[in-house]
Amino acid sequence: MPHFALYTFGVLKSPLADPAPLTLEFYGVGEAVYRKVSRHPGYLAHAEAADGERGVLFEADWGAWGQFAVPAWYVKGRTAETTALAATLSLWTDPSAAFDAVYTGVHREALRRRRDWFERTGHPNYVSWWVSEGALPTWQQGVARLEHLREHGSTPHAFTFHHSFAPDGTATTVKGIGPGSDPVG
Repeated sequence: MPHFALYTFGVLKSPLADPAPLTLEFYGVGEAVYRKVSRHPGYLAHAEAADGERGVLFEADWGAWGQFAVPAWYVKGRTAETTALAATLSLWTDPSAAFDAVYTGVHREALRRRRDWFERTGHPNYVSWWVSEGALPTWQQGVARLEHLREHGSTPHAFTFHHSFAPDGTATTVKGIGPGSDPVG
């Protein structure tokens, strides 16, 4: 059975190395979110750097998740001192499990604060797609799918929770989402 891949990307207002309270708060909230999400039913894995140094993304060893990559519209820094982005890559059993993890609990509360931390770019901030069982999505695939979503809208190749597709390519709905709903408010 195929698994559900989810890539998220956002441009931060401040570099990750910024010692300001808002940046430190973002890190603290992020750590709490990862702890909670990693125990959520349906969660399988997420990309973690082998060397895990805070703020080091481009030079990190991501193992089977591939070389770190970002969308073409990201034009801020790429060093530990200048990087101003947050990106995640995760694997789930199905879209309902991922949707539930994203739009409930501590992650939902973090989403309510996203305007404090992230710039409004006018670009999609997440994309999902199906991967074969046993396969891991890569950062490059996530970026390519996000850019595909930006150019073509939701398709079986790259889609959102609101306009999702089953593994066979047929349009489907994710439990908990109705037309025009905004789960974050």
